Amino acid sequence: MATTHDFPSDLLTGQEELHQVRSELSALLKRLPWSVAPLDGFSDSGGWRKVERPASPGWTADEQAEVEKLRQREHELAVFVSCHRFWTEVTAPERVDARMKLKHAHEA
Repeated sequence: MATTHDFPSDLLTGQEELHQVRSELSALLKRLPWSVAPLDGFSDSGGWRKVERPASPGWTADEQAEVEKLRQREHELAVFVSCHRFWTEVTAPERVDARMKLKHAHEA
């Protein structure tokens, strides 16, 4: 039988914010040019698959700062969630299952 867990509210909030930050970071990276620094475009059809990239204007200082801010926040939240005191209350064999349930708790 599946175990239910009473996750602390701060852990649930931290996990939800982690999902949100990762989503924002992913969306931002998809919008940005492929290269941080300005680079010419290229086409390489000699490899096992063709690779093409348009010229990249690079990222602005503001874009670089936003990516860094989101990456830093993602790191802080990942450490908070993974090192939360709640995990000491869960037996070792149940931790993986509990962690999976926490990751999907916002869907319930």
